[in-house]
Amino acid sequence: MAWFSRLILFTTFLLLCSISISAVQKPKALILPVSKDATTLQYVTQVQQRTPHVLVKLIVDLGGTFLWVDCNNGYISSSYKPVHCGTPHCALARSGACAETCMAPAGPSCSNNTCVVNVENTIIHLSTFGNVIQDFLALPSTDGSKPGPIVTAPLFSFACGSEVGLEGLATGAKGMASLSRAKLALPNQLADIFKFDHKFAMCLPSSTSASSQGVIFFGSRRTPYVFQPGVDASKSLIYTPLLINPVSTAGSFFQGEKSYEYFIGVTSIKVNGKAVPLNSTLLSISKDGNGGTKVSTAHPYTVIESSIFQAVVGAFIRESGLTPVKPLAPFKHCFDSSKIGSTRVGPGVPSIDFVLQNESVAWKIFGANSMVKVAEKVLCLGFVDGGVEPRTSIVIGGHQLEDNLIEFDLARSRLGFSSSLLFRQTTCSNFNFEARA
Repeated sequence: MAWFSRLILFTTFLLLCSISISAVQKPKALILPVSKDATTLQYVTQVQQRTPHVLVKLIVDLGGTFLWVDCNNGYISSSYKPVHCGTPHCALARSGACAETCMAPAGPSCSNNTCVVNVENTIIHLSTFGNVIQDFLALPSTDGSKPGPIVTAPLFSFACGSEVGLEGLATGAKGMASLSRAKLALPNQLADIFKFDHKFAMCLPSSTSASSQGVIFFGSRRTPYVFQPGVDASKSLIYTPLLINPVSTAGSFFQGEKSYEYFIGVTSIKVNGKAVPLNSTLLSISKDGNGGTKVSTAHPYTVIESSIFQAVVGAFIRESGLTPVKPLAPFKHCFDSSKIGSTRVGPGVPSIDFVLQNESVAWKIFGANSMVKVAEKVLCLGFVDGGVEPRTSIVIGGHQLEDNLIEFDLARSRLGFSSSLLFRQTTCSNFNFEARA
């Protein structure tokens, strides 16, 4: 039960080290651990919340608008405060309603004159209504190489969801942690509270082992991203502009609202260094908000518009020389793994490159991120056919992000990506959570 011991060790560390923000002057950065749920393939983190502090399990979400939790079941805290209608925080929440009078027993999810928002489960695309409240939120600080003392944000704003909204989430999850560009998502709130740069970086684990943890960094440009054995992954980053979709991609939104999700400008796709013929107009974001490429943790695998998918798969099969075997859902193209060699960056198959602003800037996807083991001797191409006329032409999903350091620099409106850390003989699970400040 090594995984259980590790969990108890980390939990004890969080509880024992907790101190207020006033006791740690201007931490350089903050971190959150990330694990991969074996059943749902969702990415899970834990935060300390409330008074007294409680560890809350949340799903990591690059979409959404808020951190939200189920407030109807077991939310007990002496420090929560409703966000009242007409206040600046209510305006930041883009509230569309006000709960003037609550008829149920008073509590976090029921109070008078309280800001009401849409609370979205982006996994199953379900929206409900909930109050906005504020309470303590605590995260470990870091120097970029190990955890430091925990610091507390005393008035962190979030939304109260309900048990209905937990449908489809990993077992034990009590809500979702939004990392979007929205004003009250984690990155912007933490930056405002702790006077950080508006920037965060994410490194997702590829293993579902309970002892395998990736990491999310919030904070200064001066903080490195160090993985054992002493690899600073910040030195591997290549940058591309973040694009704004002019039309919201949320389940519910106001007329004229822009998307809070992260889009990048893929201009072409190469397989084994050779350009794939495709309808390039699908790669651009239209004035109606359709097309383009976004990065998402709500999808376990990259989803591609059907004509692009077929072109990429056809090129992959030609370049690999592999003979397909019977596919296994959700994949359409699988191969005999005994015919595929191994490399430092996974199965020895042709790379798939998402070419960005020019030919010298490409997000290279190697075998570890393109192939998925689905049976003892079967590897499948880990991309999913998104059908004809999907809202977004390419959605880069979790499997393609794993063991890649991805930096979202909101201040400079750019995305940094390392490509596979396996090239540098490390992984996202090699952040030294066991070290002490």
